[in-house]
Amino acid sequence: MQQKGMNVPRIIISALRGGAGKTVLSIGIIAAWKALGISIAPFKKGPDYIDTGWLALAAGRPCYNLDTFLIPQEKVFESFRSHAHAGDIAVIEGNRGLYDGIDMEGSTSTAEIAKLLNTPVVLCINCTKSTRTMAAVVSGCDQFDPDVRIKGVILNHVAGSRHENILRSSIEHHCDIPVLGAVPKLKRQYFPERHMGLVPTPEHAWAQDSVDTAAQIAKRYLDLDALRRVAQDADPLRSEVSGRRMEVRGPRTEDGGQRTEALKTRIEEPGPRIGIIKDSAFQFYYPENIEALELLGAQTVFVSPLQDDSLPDLDALYIGGGFPETHAKALAANRIFRDKIKSLAEGGFPIYAECGGLMYLGEELVLEDRTYPMTGVLPIVFSFSKKPQGHGYSIVLVEGENPYFKVGTKIRGHEFHYSKVLKWGGADKDLVFRMQRGKGIHNSRDGICYKNVLATYSHIHALGTPGWAEAMVHNAGVYKKLKKGQPSSK
Repeated sequence: MQQKGMNVPRIIISALRGGAGKTVLSIGIIAAWKALGISIAPFKKGPDYIDTGWLALAAGRPCYNLDTFLIPQEKVFESFRSHAHAGDIAVIEGNRGLYDGIDMEGSTSTAEIAKLLNTPVVLCINCTKSTRTMAAVVSGCDQFDPDVRIKGVILNHVAGSRHENILRSSIEHHCDIPVLGAVPKLKRQYFPERHMGLVPTPEHAWAQDSVDTAAQIAKRYLDLDALRRVAQDADPLRSEVSGRRMEVRGPRTEDGGQRTEALKTRIEEPGPRIGIIKDSAFQFYYPENIEALELLGAQTVFVSPLQDDSLPDLDALYIGGGFPETHAKALAANRIFRDKIKSLAEGGFPIYAECGGLMYLGEELVLEDRTYPMTGVLPIVFSFSKKPQGHGYSIVLVEGENPYFKVGTKIRGHEFHYSKVLKWGGADKDLVFRMQRGKGIHNSRDGICYKNVLATYSHIHALGTPGWAEAMVHNAGVYKKLKKGQPSSK
């Protein structure tokens, strides 16, 4: 048996830029290995929901995100170490270019993750209309940071055997890095795209067919045995980060204080029931966010306005992001569900919503001059643009009282939405977050608070914002007691 946190076969699939094909290749490698009986633990570098869905489908188990902007390095390290042992090989898909980060030092880049986890990199390169120059590019990437170990190259969009031979011989001769596969230009698009990425798996009825096709591409064009040797030859995973020996500690609240003994103790059985709206309209959830609620004693109950007539008996509701605009007609048609949420919110029911959930809590969605009523909990109307209206990491400062975060707390998250505010009928005091990075909802502010409802464009990760889960479970517990007429302390 492997010693925990030490010998972990692992590999990073990276690229020179976004759109180079690394997601499809990562899906194919994972699915092909899985078909051979190899168990894979999938990971995605960065704040991504869509790619993680595809990687999870290919592996047959949850995919976890590794992001050093949202999550402290120590927790990223420990999350990887704990989840990597679920499989025989850990496969990490990078994002954007290998060295692309948020600053000149490459902070939050795939290269940073490669060094943090001491993991070999395989570089996927788009070879369209290029030959020997690719050797210079690979050589530059290899020499740019000696601590990043590039152990293989995959050629993508190869025009033919002559093209492949020139690329392969040039790279292997000048870079002394093996070419581990060459994928030709494919005539058919097996993975539908939207908004600079793949369509989410719940919206694609033939998702498994696409994964199976990616596996066949990997089997035909990649040296899967050589890729496996790269993963198996990875050095032992270090037991320390930045010179400090790793210690497993309890989560901290955002202001740095240790979790109280009361919160360390599980909620009395049965715990509060927290509903999670999860379907093809609302699908963007980090596994750790749901796990954090359950670890604190909550019972999670999945519900759907696309499938359910109304809400079951719940003590709180969590509505994640997604694409409610693609299901606006169906969401509007389920009036009983919408009315139930509004009625509960008026009675103090705790609701936390992100992005798509924020839109669902508004009054209306306006799409191409057609208007679709939503729950009407919040006085806001949304329309949509063809260009991103919020895209990237966010930092918010909590300035107003609310049921989930202490005033003065700084929260790191990320935004990704094409929706925009068409009409805002609230007041500035209703927006309890001030944006220090990112766009937010209105006038550089975010976080609409109404009674026990808080809705925001920013997505958060529970490992980086542990106080969120504590507040969710606490508020749900208080509401549960109030329903029964029991006294409760705030």
